[in-house]
Formats: sequence, C-alpha cells, structure tokens
Amino acid sequence: MSSSKRDRLFDPSRRRSVSLILGAAGLVLAGCQVKPLYGTWSLGPDSPVAGELAAIEIEQVDSTSADDLKRIGQVLRNEMLFGFRRGGRGEPPRYRLRVILDRQRNEVGVERLADVPASYSVTLNASFVLSEFETDKTLMTGRAFATASYDFSSQRFANLRAERDADNRAAKVIAGDIQTRLAGYFTAQGQG
Repeated sequence: MSSSKRDRLFDPSRRRSVSLILGAAGLVLAGCQVKPLYGTWSLGPDSPVAGELAAIEIEQVDSTSADDLKRIGQVLRNEMLFGFRRGGRGEPPRYRLRVILDRQRNEVGVERLADVPASYSVTLNASFVLSEFETDKTLMTGRAFATASYDFSSQRFANLRAERDADNRAAKVIAGDIQTRLAGYFTAQGQG
C-alpha cells in the first residue's frame, strides 16, 4: 500500500466520520432486541412460552372425510402434544386448540409409454383456532399447510407405506408450523 493511500485511510477527519457513523449505527441498533422466540436463552420447563404451550389442551383433530384422515389427525395431534409439552406432563389447561384437517392427493408425474402415475404429492391443509379454556373466547386463528411427495411403483404395499410416510412428514411440518405460530402469539402478548 502506498503512503498516500495509507495517509488517507488514517486521516483524522475520516476517522471522525467513521466513528460518527458507527456511533449512529450503534444507537439505532441499541433499540433492537434480539431474543429467542421462546423467551429465554434456553428452552426449559421454566420458559414462560413453554409454560403457555404446555397449558394448551389439544382436542382430537377434526377431518373432513375418511378414516385415513383420522390416522393422520392423530399423528398431527401427537406431534403437537410432544412439541408443546416436550414429552412431559401438561399444565392445567388455560387454552384450547381445535384443528380441522383436509387432505388432497395429486399426480405429479406420469411414466412415458405406460401412462401410469410415477409420483404423487400429498397436501395437508389445517385450520386452527386457539381459544381460552374457560370462556371459549377466540384468541387466534390460522391456517397451515404442507406438501410431501412420494414415488409410485408396481409394488402395492410399498406404495401404501410411501403414501403413509408422506402423510406423516406433512403432519410433522404442520405441527411445527402451528407450534411456532402459537409461540409467536404468546411472545407478542408479553407472556414470553
């Protein structure tokens, strides 16, 4: 580096303006708070949001049709129970969560020459309502969806298992999405 470039780099007026810019940026960022969504630096049983999530009673998932959706609804409910309570016991219920589930299956690809489906996609749509347990007052509503695909083969039982696995993957995504939205709600309400 030449001495003229070095002199410009360490020029006192340039250092002053850089320090003013950095100071202004520091003041602007001082108002920002970065904290975990779940309220504490470690999500443990004492976390305020974890306590709120554990106090949610999750009703059996309603479905629009078929016995297949009842199984998927139970997978979704189990995933939410584990996510909300972290495998432990729940708190006395202060909230109620109702979920309605719908499922669609579509052909994604078709094999050439055979004209049979090569793969399918499964889409689960869930509508949910969070309400107070005692008064049944609605606190939050929302929708979540997830899509998972699977390959179709000539083996009947492999196809059934692949479809079931796709349903389970989509249910897990929806459970995580609902948990995140509810944690965000409790954090925004100042309970986290």
